[in-house]
Amino acid sequence: MAYSVEGKLVVAISSRALFDFEEENRVFEQQGERAYIDLQYSRLDLPAKEGVAFPLVKKLLAFNADGASLVEVVILSKNDPVSGLRVFRSAKMAGLDLERGVFTRGRSPYRYLDALKANLFLSANEADVRSGLEAGFPAARVYPDSPQAAHRHASEVRIAFDGDAVLFSDEAERVYQREGLVAFTRHEAAHADRPLPPGPFKPLLEALHRLQAVSGSGAPMKLRTALVTARSAPAHERAVRTLMDWNIAVDEAMFLGGMDKSMFLAGFEPDFFFDDQHGHVESARAYVAAGHVPFGVTNRERKTG
Repeated sequence: MAYSVEGKLVVAISSRALFDFEEENRVFEQQGERAYIDLQYSRLDLPAKEGVAFPLVKKLLAFNADGASLVEVVILSKNDPVSGLRVFRSAKMAGLDLERGVFTRGRSPYRYLDALKANLFLSANEADVRSGLEAGFPAARVYPDSPQAAHRHASEVRIAFDGDAVLFSDEAERVYQREGLVAFTRHEAAHADRPLPPGPFKPLLEALHRLQAVSGSGAPMKLRTALVTARSAPAHERAVRTLMDWNIAVDEAMFLGGMDKSMFLAGFEPDFFFDDQHGHVESARAYVAAGHVPFGVTNRERKTG
């Protein structure tokens, strides 16, 4: 019988998101592919340093303790297969139980997300992330120099999400960008009973919700989620009602009304925070690992103008 990932939380991750390959990447950029491959092969027995998403992956894989099979992590990389040898060997030396990987040697790997049934794609390459989002998968660009807060709460995975253009569509954000805050607030209050359309990260929140439900109270690893949004009352109501309509609960919700998110994130200490706006990601990643979600109206304007 073929191996199935049905019902699991599936994370696809690039090699640069999992391991610190920044020195090797500079060799690639300055000297080309052949020098990069030779360097990676020469370091085959040298374990790579942890990358920005390594602590998150390690903690998610802990849900598989005691024979459980709840989380699948797959390397999805533009690396060549030879360099992939070092990725797998480094993972084994680091105690990560990774068995599957796709290496595409320079081609964007997003086209394999569907076959993997991926609930999340993390990569340091923005073009690959955009392609993943356009194909309908939760995807975020990671910043290799972000801090890693995951060791602060070793038995709990914490993930924080922005609302509009991340968990929810950018419908309300378009109103804000076009007409301003007053119109946005009026629009959201008038439509409080109408659920927001789903955003790109709803499938990940659904998968995390399932993981919370099936892992049980005795699991060695816990999961905690948070909504961290610039919305404030009365616009908060539509966000809450949307989650209720989806039958999904978050553990914490922060309606900050334009306050700087970074200090609140420093208090929550997420293993990862996902936001669609560069400014929020830049301020947040001074304190926590953050992923940029290049989706929605603000990113379309940035891309084209």
